[in-house]
Amino acid sequence: MKVAIYCGSAEGNSPDYVNGVKALGEYLARQGVDVVYGGGKVGLMGVIANSALKAGGKVIGVIPTHLESKEIAHTGLTELHVVANMHERKAKMSELADAFVALPGGVGTLEEMFEIWTWGQLGLHDKPCAFYNINGFYDPLFTMVESMQKAGFVKQSYIDMIINVNTPETLVSAFKNYQAPLAKWS
Repeated sequence: MKVAIYCGSAEGNSPDYVNGVKALGEYLARQGVDVVYGGGKVGLMGVIANSALKAGGKVIGVIPTHLESKEIAHTGLTELHVVANMHERKAKMSELADAFVALPGGVGTLEEMFEIWTWGQLGLHDKPCAFYNINGFYDPLFTMVESMQKAGFVKQSYIDMIINVNTPETLVSAFKNYQAPLAKWS
């Protein structure tokens, strides 16, 4: 299994984020789950890559040329794909991955996760999507999504397709047991 990971290019203000991401990277490696991520060496991106590599895992990075040229590309990965732009990065990560997870991060993390979640709703893929909810980081997001459902903009089945977990074991288990809903327009 290959899991695409979206996460921050910063480490955040709590050591819990770094510690939680390290534990996840180590667990994924021990389970034989490969990491596909944005290819950077900074922030939580670097933490997930380094922890998985240190534990003997495979890590595949996908980075656009404009970020590689700023010298933030991780040079010690199992594979590093350099692509033309962010659109190609997201497409390549989607192609390589069997599942997707958002760790704590900023606007870019949300944008990537929302796009892949939308693709799942539209039936463009049937792969699981998850939020790795360290210390309730994503709780306000889930409150907002519930408001969207109550207002009639999101069907409950599309909320139910999102996995909300905070331990490595429950994440991998949820991925293995995932059943995709019917596509939105089917």
